[in-house]
Amino acid sequence: MTAVLIACAHGTRFEEGRVVVRELLEVLRSTAPAGVEVLEAYVDVHGPYVTDVVAAARERTDDIVIVPLLLSTGYHTEVDLVEAAGGLPVAPALGPHPVLAEILADRVRAAGAAPDDTVVLAAAGSTRPGAVVDVERMAELMADAGVTGPVVTAYAAASDPRIPDAVATARADGRRTVAASYVLAPGHFSRVIEKADADLTTAPIGADPRLATVVWERWATARRPRASVAEVVPAPSTGSGTSVAEVAELVEAPGRASGPDPSTGSGTSVAEVAELVEAPGRALVADPSTGSGTSVAEVAELVEAPGRALVADPSTGSGTSVAEVAGSSSRGLLAASRALASRARRRA
Repeated sequence: MTAVLIACAHGTRFEEGRVVVRELLEVLRSTAPAGVEVLEAYVDVHGPYVTDVVAAARERTDDIVIVPLLLSTGYHTEVDLVEAAGGLPVAPALGPHPVLAEILADRVRAAGAAPDDTVVLAAAGSTRPGAVVDVERMAELMADAGVTGPVVTAYAAASDPRIPDAVATARADGRRTVAASYVLAPGHFSRVIEKADADLTTAPIGADPRLATVVWERWATARRPRASVAEVVPAPSTGSGTSVAEVAELVEAPGRASGPDPSTGSGTSVAEVAELVEAPGRALVADPSTGSGTSVAEVAELVEAPGRALVADPSTGSGTSVAEVAGSSSRGLLAASRALASRARRRA
C-alpha cells in the first residue's frame, strides 16, 4: 500500500514564493522513503487546497500524514489542517527545530554579521500564543547553533514587538542589527522584513536540502502506529505510578521530583515526565488509592482539545493513543497537568 505525505504550505500570490515551495517539494520527493508519495497542498490563497488533496488521497490509501510546511504553531496548524485532515494525523509545524536553527545561523553568517551584532529573529506572527513560544525557542536554538550576538524575537504581524521596533531598540543600544528572515519563501512577510531597515537582512530559508530531515522526522513521528488504551493505562492491581495531584506539583515547582512511587520510593522529574511522550506503552499517572490512572495519551487529549474528558472510560477502552501525543512537547504536557490538577482539587 502506498503511503502519502501531504506537504502543506500556506500559499502565496507571489510567483517566486511558489517556485521555492515547488523546489522544496522536489527535495522531499528525491529523499522520500521507498513507497512514500509526496503530494503538494496549500491551506490558503491558492490550490491545490489541502481539503481536496486529502479527499483524493483517501480514495487510494488510508496511510496519509499531513506535514505543514509552516515554521510555527498557528491557527492553520491547530484548526484549519486538523479540520481538513478529518481524523488523519497532522504533524507539528517544522519549528522549533535545531536544523532550522543551523540554517538560520548559516544565513546570518552569510549576510556578513559581526559576532556582536544583534540578530532580530523576524517571524510572520500569529494570534495563537503557541506561535510566540515556538519563535522564542528558535531564538534559544540559534544561540546553540553558534550565533554569538544577542538574539531577539520580533514579528511582522499579530504579535509584539514588531520588527521595525526591535530594530530601533537594538540601534538605540548602539548595536548593528541583522534581520534573520524566519519565513520559508519570498512573499508578503519577506517584504515586510526587508522594509524593517535592519543593517543586514537574510534571505528566506528557502528550499534548503536540510529541511528534508525535519519534514521526514515529523512525518515518521506522526505516522507511528496507535497504541490501544489497554497498552498505556496501568493495571489497577499494581498501584504504581504518580497521582494526578503529584503531576500537578510539576507545574508549581519545575525540576522537583513528583511524589514517590509507592513501590519504589523513587520520584519522577519534569524531564522524565516529558520523556514519557516518546515512550509508547508507559503510563504517566496512576492514583494508588483508587487504582485508576491517567495515561500520557489521556493527558495529551487535553492539549489537543481542552474540555474533553480527562480519563478514558474503562468500560469502552476509548482514548487517545501514545502515538498521537508522540510529537507533543513537555510544555504542552505541563499545560495539560494544570487541568489535571484543577480536577484533582475539585475531587478533594
